[in-house]
Amino acid sequence: MRETAAVRRWMPGGVFLLVVGVCFMLLPKVYGNTSLLFSMMTFVVLAQGLNLLYGFTGYLPFGYVGFFGAGAYGTSLLVLHTHLPVLVCVAGGALAAVLMAVVLGPLLRLSGAYFSIANLAASQILFYVVSNPHLSKITGGPYGLSVQKAYDPHGSYLTMVAVMLLSIALATYFRSSRFGMALHAMRQDPVSASMAGVHVVRERLIVWLTSAAVAGLAGGVYAWNLSVFYPDAVFTLQISVFAIVFALFGGVGTVIGPVVGAIVLYTFYNGIGISAPQYFELFYGVLIVLLVLFLPNGITSVLSRWGLRVF
Repeated sequence: MRETAAVRRWMPGGVFLLVVGVCFMLLPKVYGNTSLLFSMMTFVVLAQGLNLLYGFTGYLPFGYVGFFGAGAYGTSLLVLHTHLPVLVCVAGGALAAVLMAVVLGPLLRLSGAYFSIANLAASQILFYVVSNPHLSKITGGPYGLSVQKAYDPHGSYLTMVAVMLLSIALATYFRSSRFGMALHAMRQDPVSASMAGVHVVRERLIVWLTSAAVAGLAGGVYAWNLSVFYPDAVFTLQISVFAIVFALFGGVGTVIGPVVGAIVLYTFYNGIGISAPQYFELFYGVLIVLLVLFLPNGITSVLSRWGLRVF
C-alpha cells in the first residue's frame, strides 16, 4: 500500500518532467527559434526557483535577480580566469549565488514586506558593486564581460534544458515528500510546526540556498549562451518582476503552475511586449491587480475548481 501511495504521489511529476523535457528537445527542430526557446526556459527556471522559496515558505524575494546575476558573473569570471570546463564554471556560478545567499541568510529573520524590500536592496547593492568603474579589471565594471571563447549555443541550450528539468524535479520533491509537507506546515503556522518537531530555521535556510542555487545555475548558463553582456542585462529588476508574475499567474506551491505561467506569459510578451512595450506593461499591471483580487492562487486554482488534479 505504501509503495502504491508513493507511486501516486510521484507519478504526475515524473510524467510532467518527461513531457517538458521531450518538448524542449524537439521544439528546435520544429520551431527553429532556439533563442526564444532558450529565453523561455530561463524564465521557467527562474519562476520555478522563486516558487521553491515563495510557494513553500512564503518568502517573496523582490531581489531574486541578485542570485541570477551572481551566477552569471561567477561563471563568466571562472571562464575568463581559469582553464576549467564550462560546465564546472557554471557550477561555480551556482556556488557564487549560494555564497551570496549564505551572506544574506540573516534576512530570513525578517518577514513580509520587510524581507522583500531588504532582499531587493541587497540585489541592488551587488549590482552597483559589479558595475563600479574602479573594479573594471575584476568585474568589467559598466563595460560588461565577454566570454566568447566559450560560446556554444547548442551546448548552452542543452544545459538549460537540464537545469529546467532539475528545477521541476526539485519542485516535485518539495510537493510530494515529507520535507515538502513540513514546509507546508511551517508556512501555515511556524510555531505549531516547530512544536511538532519541524526545525523551522534549518528548513527555511535549506530552501533559501536551494532557490539561490537554481537562479545561479540559470544565470551561469544564460551568460554562457549570451557570451557578451553588461551588468544591466543580468541585474535588471525586470527579471525579478517576470519571475514573480509568471509564478503567481501559474500558481505557486505547485509543480506545473510556474511552468505554464512562464510559457504562456513569455509567449504573450514576445507577441506584444517587444513591438508595443507600453501596452504590455499596462497589461502586466492589470494582470497583477486581477490576480490579487480574483486568482490569488493562480490559474491552477481554476483547474482545481473544475475537478482536475493539480500537482
